[in-house]
Amino acid sequence: MKVPLLDLTAQYASISDEIDAAVAEVVTSQRFILGAVVEACEDAIAGYTGCAHAIGVSSGTDALLVALMAEGIGPGDEVVTTPYSFFATAGVIARVGATPVFADIDPVTLNLDPARVAECVTKKTRAIIPVHIFGQMADMPAIMEIARSHDLVVIEDAAQSIGAEDGERRAGSVGHYGCFSFFPSKNLGCFGDGGMVVTNDAARADRVRALRVHGEGVKYHHPVVGGNFRLDALQAAVIRAKLPHLDDWSDARGANAALYSHLLDDIARRKPSCLTLPRVVTDRHVFNQYVVRVTDRDRVRERLASAGVGTAIYYPLPLHLQECFAALGYRRGDLPESERAADRAIALPIYPELSTEQIRRVAGVLRRALGAPA
Repeated sequence: MKVPLLDLTAQYASISDEIDAAVAEVVTSQRFILGAVVEACEDAIAGYTGCAHAIGVSSGTDALLVALMAEGIGPGDEVVTTPYSFFATAGVIARVGATPVFADIDPVTLNLDPARVAECVTKKTRAIIPVHIFGQMADMPAIMEIARSHDLVVIEDAAQSIGAEDGERRAGSVGHYGCFSFFPSKNLGCFGDGGMVVTNDAARADRVRALRVHGEGVKYHHPVVGGNFRLDALQAAVIRAKLPHLDDWSDARGANAALYSHLLDDIARRKPSCLTLPRVVTDRHVFNQYVVRVTDRDRVRERLASAGVGTAIYYPLPLHLQECFAALGYRRGDLPESERAADRAIALPIYPELSTEQIRRVAGVLRRALGAPA
């Protein structure tokens, strides 16, 4: 039995009529860039996240970039973030001319460790970008307290965590900005690239709206230089059609994760150095990825692959060790928790349509690879 890491055809098959109708509506309207469909999508995301404003943009990367631009962050400024994330999290900081400063992660959640963040704040610090890694929110109360103490902006990288909750707040709604990605593999994915910026600040929302269309105010008049960061209507239509199903899909991901953990927990308890399972410490983890940590990762992945099980590594090289950031002076050993996670992490299939039989198959192969009975 083959078990792919992701199967988008299964999701499409379940809602193809809704998707096809939404796409046809855009084609018939001939309004492909911004317009009513994008505005309806923005309203829906604002309502879902509990934010006053949502601004559709061209990708999750551009959502982060335009938030930094809206704050005027640039050369001479520092932004504290995690080294354990997709490259865009730090790449956008460098693109505006600012300096990424990396704080190590909590070894339990793999999210930013607030204590390490506090150690990184200097007079040059302008912002913090916490990443809600793999679908679980970072410790936002602690991060917001650091931000308040030092008058910093918080830009949530919620690319992997739409619908995640801690307390009464959803991912993206706690900081000054929340940034989402609708890349196809995300829990709420479109059919290409797409992103969204959410905020509860009207002035910030206005700046983001202007920046996404080259800094335009009145048409063809540009008070500032922005970029071409617009969300197209076809992607917005897909996002809007999928959104009513998102909570059910997230529930299914959570149930799949719970079954994995049940099937693997005895190994994790007996041999914690051999296998570490994800731990839920917030009210709602939406499991964009189910990431376990193992020793001898390459051998384990080979065993899984030979049995037809798809896996991925998120992320094999932490950001502070990327060649493009060599001038920052980080060395291996500087951020040990991030480095350990990068050396040991394996993502297992977790998509909502997985069957119980498939999950048991994956867990059985993994157990054998770790020297335990299936």
